[in-house]
Amino acid sequence: METLPIPLPTNTALLLVDLQKAIDDPRWSHLGPRNNPQAEASVAALLAAWRREGRPIVHIRHDSTEPDSTYRPGSPGHAFKDEAMPLPGETVIGKRVNSAFIGTGLDDWLRARGIGTLVVAGVITNNSVEATVRMAGNLGYDVRLAADACFTFARKDRSGRLRTAEEVHDLSLANMDGEYATVVETAELLE
Repeated sequence: METLPIPLPTNTALLLVDLQKAIDDPRWSHLGPRNNPQAEASVAALLAAWRREGRPIVHIRHDSTEPDSTYRPGSPGHAFKDEAMPLPGETVIGKRVNSAFIGTGLDDWLRARGIGTLVVAGVITNNSVEATVRMAGNLGYDVRLAADACFTFARKDRSGRLRTAEEVHDLSLANMDGEYATVVETAELLE
């Protein structure tokens, strides 16, 4: 049975960002396939370990206000992915922008419980995950980002050159590692 290593405080929260069915819409992958096809399995392993040990879990749900968004409340994509489905009693916090800390009670919820360490996973690496991790780091949280439990999609850079999903993911991780978070693999979090 996997257990979480001792160095993580027992009240380390698992923060799952935007793991909703919306992300499977073909509009997201119009420039090419996503990276980390095993990301949901990594998320499921983290979630199972947190549940087994009774550690705090926060599911961040994107509630888009854009009429054509795949994340719009009431649309099929608004539902959580099966691998990240909250159980009754688990905390779900809705957000309307990319950072899970803007316009939500997340910071208050964490501080009220004495939580200073976060493990973050979710989508999209270079969007909501990065915005959330950067803000968490700026707010003084000790953040571990599970690199293989996140994914993104190909993008064109400013010059019009197509960057693969892996390139976009790796650059986003490089932006966060060290200053805002410690980037790790799921296996490093699970013994």
